[in-house]
Amino acid sequence: MNSMMLLFLFIILVPVFISTMFIPYWTRKTESFGVSIPEEIYHHDRLKRMRKQYVWLSGITSLIITAVSFLLSTWMDDNTFGIYFSILIFLYIFITFFIYLYFHRVMKQLKAAENWGKTKPQQMYIHTEFRKHKLNHSNLWFLLSFIISFATIAMTFVLYDRIPDRMPMQYNFDGEVTNWAEKSYRSVLVMPIMQLYLTLLFMFLNTMIAKAKQQINAEKPAESMQQNIIFRRRWSMYLISTGIAITLLFAFIQLTFIFPINSQLITIVPLIFTIGATVGAIILSITTGQGGSRVKLQTDTNGDVIDRDDDKYWKLGQFYFNKNDPALFLEKRFGVGWTINFARPLAWIIFLMIILLAAGIPFLLGI
Repeated sequence: MNSMMLLFLFIILVPVFISTMFIPYWTRKTESFGVSIPEEIYHHDRLKRMRKQYVWLSGITSLIITAVSFLLSTWMDDNTFGIYFSILIFLYIFITFFIYLYFHRVMKQLKAAENWGKTKPQQMYIHTEFRKHKLNHSNLWFLLSFIISFATIAMTFVLYDRIPDRMPMQYNFDGEVTNWAEKSYRSVLVMPIMQLYLTLLFMFLNTMIAKAKQQINAEKPAESMQQNIIFRRRWSMYLISTGIAITLLFAFIQLTFIFPINSQLITIVPLIFTIGATVGAIILSITTGQGGSRVKLQTDTNGDVIDRDDDKYWKLGQFYFNKNDPALFLEKRFGVGWTINFARPLAWIIFLMIILLAAGIPFLLGI
């Protein structure tokens, strides 16, 4: 395997591993390894040690997976390595999840033994003015994506005769074609249709950011609300910019079917996009945190109440299941971003439709 492939592995693996290792530092200070705690407990020495231990354990796992990946890459061809690399990534997810489960169990035991939160009354804080704030950026920004998508469709039909009978669909890092598709109107429309699908998906996600369940820290309600507004608006802008960028990327890929473009450039451009999107997400996670917890504001002091303990609705600290909660989307307990209420059938339907459409479009178009 060539040095370009090794560089690609390094660039992709490092950001992914970093984002996993430091999750405990990016989540809310009222939650630790999927367990709700008073914010003041976040700075407890035992919890500090646990966070460091998680970083070390997940970091060692990351180094082992990286070392094995590089070792395998030196004596396997690209196709064989791709299979084993997928297995290694699945193994990495499996191991880090069990590392998390260990700390989650320890946290539950600590909370029960120390009776954290029993000295203050609990309440759920709802701000009636929250929804009146501008929580996301306008979906009108996605008009740019639609313009790019329809321009790609028009260009494809106008220049259809210039597209070769066999289209290169996949390249290795030597710039050699490893997968081809027969030319047809269905096959040449895969990229434009994916552009439209992803634009609609990003619009939905941007709308979901504004509609997701309100989660305000009862200990610092004014500060927490401002942090949450900033959190939503920053991720909304990230979604919009990423959505437009990926539309441009698919337009570039479509151009490679029509015009002769250097094969190395075809490999480098998607790599640059991947690096930019990944690094951008990590920077946003570091500077903003889950729910805006890392945004520095000085508008509140700790109050006399704490958040209501709803641990019973969080299975393994990560999967929210509450039939009595009408919310479809809410913030993750461990990590940055949002998850679904697994007790709501509509949330499942939306989730499965997104997956089925993403997998089904290339299949229906014969790719």
